[in-house]
Amino acid sequence: MGKISYSQFAMWDKCPYTWKANYVDKAETFKGNIYTLFGSAIHETIQAYLVCYYERTIKEADALPLHDILIYRMKELYKESKERYGDEFEVDQKEMIEFTNDGFAIIDEFLKRKGSHFKKKDTELVGIEMNLNYKLPKNMRFVGFMENKYMKADKNKTNQLLLYKHFMAKQLEISEDKIDVEYLILKRRLYENMMYPQKRIQAFSPASGKPSVNKVMNRLQEFMDECYDDKGKIISHNYEKCEPHKKCRSCKDL
Repeated sequence: MGKISYSQFAMWDKCPYTWKANYVDKAETFKGNIYTLFGSAIHETIQAYLVCYYERTIKEADALPLHDILIYRMKELYKESKERYGDEFEVDQKEMIEFTNDGFAIIDEFLKRKGSHFKKKDTELVGIEMNLNYKLPKNMRFVGFMENKYMKADKNKTNQLLLYKHFMAKQLEISEDKIDVEYLILKRRLYENMMYPQKRIQAFSPASGKPSVNKVMNRLQEFMDECYDDKGKIISHNYEKCEPHKKCRSCKDL
């Protein structure tokens, strides 16, 4: 049985040539960078706080050494990436220090404003990463994790939320209307010389009604029809690299 993850679908949607290189030719084209390392580290740090916040007490959560946890996760993720990619993982000490300090600023603001984003009363933490594994046509399954690594400006990230909402509702056998979609944008850097105060943490709720969900579901169906046969086997196409005017960073160096 074939499996489709959101990252696989998003790669094809953005650049079919890069998708073929990764999933047909089995070339691992993305090695990670300081942004992906930091994104994972800061989210894991805040997740550790939220687990304690909901499952134990606010006092115990506030006592967690979040700055130290962030430093530890930054170092561990760096070590893992270096072991996996060697010199192809290009992150230096200056970047590590800069991004870690930005992470401290995010954590400090998060602690000050946590109550406005995460209500404690009458709220249950069901999970941080909920497993999705839903059967699709053509002997396929959609797999993934409900997690919190999204960006407002990236259409692909919003589409991920919509697909996850759809499949989570199917998996839990509830109406999609009972699932509200919201995520937090964590800003590493703020604009200079602004007239109004800026926030490092911003809540965002994308349009997630049936028209929005149907649009991305139709695109997922196009991907399945083009790239998988009725037995769930990948169909190889001779995709071309993106035209220069599209400024695709994924395939230009392949």
